[in-house]
Amino acid sequence: MLPFDGFMADYDLAIIGGGLNGVSLARDAAGRGLRVILFEQGDLGGAASSATPRLIHGDLSLLERRGFWRVRRALAERPIWLRIAPHLVRPMRFVIPAHSNERPPWLLRAGLYVYDSLTNRAGLPGSATLDITHHPVGNALKRPFGTAFEYWDCVVDDSRLVVLTALDAAERGAEIRTGARCVRADRGDIWRLAVVDRGHRHVITARALANATGGWTSMVAETVLRQPPPATSAMQMSQIVVPRLFESDNVYVFQNADGRLIFARPFERDFTLIGTVTHAFTGDPAIVAMPGADVSYLCEAASRYFRERVAPTDVVHTVSGVNLTLASARRRDGTLFHARRRKAPLITMFGGDVTTSRLRAERAITKLTPFYPMSPRWTAGAALPGGDFAWDRFDTEVDLARDRWRFLSEPEAQRLVAAYGSRLPAVLGEAKARDELGPAFGPELTGAEVRYLMRHEWARFPDDILWRRSKLGLTMPAVDRDALAAFMAGTS
Repeated sequence: MLPFDGFMADYDLAIIGGGLNGVSLARDAAGRGLRVILFEQGDLGGAASSATPRLIHGDLSLLERRGFWRVRRALAERPIWLRIAPHLVRPMRFVIPAHSNERPPWLLRAGLYVYDSLTNRAGLPGSATLDITHHPVGNALKRPFGTAFEYWDCVVDDSRLVVLTALDAAERGAEIRTGARCVRADRGDIWRLAVVDRGHRHVITARALANATGGWTSMVAETVLRQPPPATSAMQMSQIVVPRLFESDNVYVFQNADGRLIFARPFERDFTLIGTVTHAFTGDPAIVAMPGADVSYLCEAASRYFRERVAPTDVVHTVSGVNLTLASARRRDGTLFHARRRKAPLITMFGGDVTTSRLRAERAITKLTPFYPMSPRWTAGAALPGGDFAWDRFDTEVDLARDRWRFLSEPEAQRLVAAYGSRLPAVLGEAKARDELGPAFGPELTGAEVRYLMRHEWARFPDDILWRRSKLGLTMPAVDRDALAAFMAGTS
């Protein structure tokens, strides 16, 4: 145990970075009774955590690389997410059309048999072979595809997962500071951090520190912490959004000519999300942009399968982010723990995926147990805010919402329940008509929802609401964006 005095520090754990890794650490630690503070210089989930493949899955492609243990570990998290975040995580059918030039059908069938055997399916169907010649999932595909293989995994709203994880951490005692940048951290028997928070500089102390700054991990280690940076490689992840290409409620998994698997899934009712393409990245993660070559790649990959050709001119939105991997191994996540005599502990956590984020945070916080007492592991059994209902009751929750707020259309109720779950009354209150919710910004966003997001979910600017706490930016006209900006500027 380190010989420092806890009463000398303001906090037990300070966290730099408000992406999924940072807020997961904050939630786990706060729930174990630690005094936690988190600093995020921008918005929660404002970088790579809002550019993930948006899947809760075991990653079928890992089986080809013999990553059986990693697949099993990830699949063990799937029922946990369904239990603790049923509003954010939804089961969905995944369909792999058999392509004559790619993996043979027997290999796909064998892979899915192994995939099924690695987990308890938690009520989800097993894999099966489909004749899609006359099946609804075949309607959008080119005619040569007659056979496909289906299995079940889950989709997730990644950016809302970040925000609700932070909200849970805050309700358990963590301080979440957005718009706050740590500019210097001095390491002794405790950490002393200089922070610029909304233009004001102050110093706080913490018994331990976590660097969870994503694509900025190495830069923060060198310039802020003045510690040796981990050996990492940066990878850019990119996706495209196009008008909806199919009516069936499933995710397509397309084999591309280079062996990659490309996903195409329903997105925000009227759109299709296609991705992900990854490649090495150099530069500033704050200004990552999707190259035209990546857009063309995903369009061509989708056009191999869909009847309707997908062209770059069809793209209405692109999503890109930078993630890190350990340079010494082809792993997507890195959790490093460093402590030595008379030096306060340092956790460095980067990379990884949505599926295992809860587990990785749990393991990282557990490493602090030799330094101060804390409660046992707990996050696998506690619902995120709004998630206190069974995952197979989502449609029932939508019906209950429409019964209570009769002015909601079914699509509106689905969006609101998916965002807020059982906490929807805190957003809509006792409103009997839409005009009781304040000004309207576009067809769905109301002043009541905006006020809630500003007061409870750290939304400060229009993009925080339009692209992370929702995806209403896809459809909101420019005039309503301007009105929203003016409304937020006048709301305290």
